[in-house]
Amino acid sequence: MAELNTGDSGGKKGGGKVRSKKANAKVDLTAMVDLAFLLITFFMLTTSLSKPQSMDLGLPDKNKEDKPDDIIKTDQKRTMTIIMGDNDKIKWFHGLLNAPEPGGAPSSAVYGRNGLRKEILKRVASVGEYAKTRPTYKKGDGLIVIIKPTKKSTYKNLVDILDEMAICKVPTYAIVNDITPEEQKLVDEMNK
Repeated sequence: MAELNTGDSGGKKGGGKVRSKKANAKVDLTAMVDLAFLLITFFMLTTSLSKPQSMDLGLPDKNKEDKPDDIIKTDQKRTMTIIMGDNDKIKWFHGLLNAPEPGGAPSSAVYGRNGLRKEILKRVASVGEYAKTRPTYKKGDGLIVIIKPTKKSTYKNLVDILDEMAICKVPTYAIVNDITPEEQKLVDEMNK
């Protein structure tokens, strides 16, 4: 049992009037301790903790082998390739690399609202208009982004690009780790 002793409250020692000794006042704190634990338990059980936020990634089957008939041909006018280098450097191009149509010359960009996001939003709008003119148009048709991280790129930069995909509402994107020799030359120039 928890208690609080208030000390001796008797009369003066030595001479004078003799007063009767008062009994020590005791306060029982058991109920307060029980109440504190009940309140702590109540608040722990009723509060909601922040839930982790995650992004869905569709990963290929580990046991499935690529067959020539599994390769999907895509319209190059709908694709955008982003190559990630070290030190937060990005190169991107629309369509095929160094193709005369539709502007396959590589461009540099920076992460953020005025850099990569601005370019992706432009491409989403232009490809959306282009896709609607096609006779085989389906609702999910739109920009296809191919993200190619290099060995020197960071995980933070990959997450930043995935966030940009969600912000810009890109319907289809893929993370690809095979870099062509032409793209490797671009990466070497970028990392200089």
